Amino acid sequence: MEKAVLATVPFLAIGLVGSMPLILVRWSPPPFGVVIVHLAVLVFLGLVAVIRLAPMAGIDWFKGRAWSPFWRSAASGISVVFLVTGMVGLVTLASSAALRYPPSMQFLQLLSALDIAWAGAALVIGIYRAWRLPAAVAAGTVLAIVCVWSIWRYLDVVGFGPAGEWIVDSAALARHVLPFDVAAAVMAVGAFVFGTRRQAMEQASPQS
Repeated sequence: MEKAVLATVPFLAIGLVGSMPLILVRWSPPPFGVVIVHLAVLVFLGLVAVIRLAPMAGIDWFKGRAWSPFWRSAASGISVVFLVTGMVGLVTLASSAALRYPPSMQFLQLLSALDIAWAGAALVIGIYRAWRLPAAVAAGTVLAIVCVWSIWRYLDVVGFGPAGEWIVDSAALARHVLPFDVAAAVMAVGAFVFGTRRQAMEQASPQS
C-alpha cells in the first residue's frame, strides 16, 4: 500500500505542475476543443496511473484484518481506484481553474473526469487480474475513448452558454451520456469482481 501511495505522487505532481502553464492558454466561447483535449489528457493521466498501480494491489494488503483473500484483494483494488480517482480529481480542479472555465464548466469537467477515472481504474484492475496487462491496457483505452466521445457528442449537440457555460439538457444527457456511463459502470464492476475472485484464488492456492 505504501508503494502504491508513493507511486501516485509523481502523477499528481506532473498533473499539478503541468496545470500551471495552462493559465497562459487563451480561449473564446465556445471552448469546445479546449474542453475535449483537456478531458482527454486527464483521462490519459488516470489510465497511465492505474496501469502503474494495478500490479501492486493484491491479497498481501490488509493482512492485519481477519478477511478472506477475496476481500483483501477487493479492498486493495478499491484503494487503488480511490488513489487514482482522487489524483485525477485534484488535477482536474487545478487545471480547470488555470484554464479559467466558468464554474459550471469546471463542475462538468470534474464530474466527467471522476466518472471516467473510477470506471477506467476498476476496469483496468479487473482485466489485469484476469487477463494481464495487454488486455487491461486495451480495455482501459477503449473505455476512455468511448466515454470522452460521449461528452464530445453531448457538447457538440447542446453547445455552451454565451460565456462558455455548461448547458444542462436532461434529455441530451439521457441520450448521449448516461447510457455510456451505465454501461461503463456495469463493465467496470463486473470485470473488477471477476478479476478479484480470480486473483484471490490464484494467490491463495499456493498457501493452502
